[in-house]
Amino acid sequence: MKMKILKLVRDNSGQALLETVLLMPLLLLIVLNAVNFGYFFLMALNITSASRSSGLYSIMGGATPSAIALPKGFPTATTTTVSYLALQDLTGAVFSPSTMAGVQVCSSSIPPSPGILNVGTLNMQTRCQRDPGSIGSFPPAEPDPELNAGNTAPAFLLNRVDVAYQFSPPIPTLPFNVLALAALNCVSPGGIVTCTFYRHVVMREMQ
Repeated sequence: MKMKILKLVRDNSGQALLETVLLMPLLLLIVLNAVNFGYFFLMALNITSASRSSGLYSIMGGATPSAIALPKGFPTATTTTVSYLALQDLTGAVFSPSTMAGVQVCSSSIPPSPGILNVGTLNMQTRCQRDPGSIGSFPPAEPDPELNAGNTAPAFLLNRVDVAYQFSPPIPTLPFNVLALAALNCVSPGGIVTCTFYRHVVMREMQ
């Protein structure tokens, strides 16, 4: 009787081990793809926050009586510029080189001064500048919608901040890669999935 009980115990332990071995690839697949999705949403949050906070900074600056001038758009190495703030938001939370990010700033503070194109026309708009050598292609700023034939010198101009970021999943697994490749902004050169995300914010700058 004891021999039969011991034999049943040994059989059950072998069955549990076999089930664990069979389920382990599925469990690992779920965990690894959860990491990829978490990283994806973190990057989406970073790029959305970067465009909004830098756009707000471009129209407000220091927001104090002693700093009423609008902040400069560039260079990215200067801590008081709009592009520096945008790049820090893009690459600060997760380490990534600046070559994976791109920034364009459209503001009247863009040189040569004043940074306004088509002055006195219905197409008056802020001048744009982008980070040299960065990724992405960005459209120019648009004229303020309040411009009309009788109002070619409005109290507002439209500032625009564009950001771009190249995302690659940290763990290349098939289900996540297939879902990512379904998006139009994702490619797979050499078998590595790379997605380029764009965000922009347009805010009014008071003249």
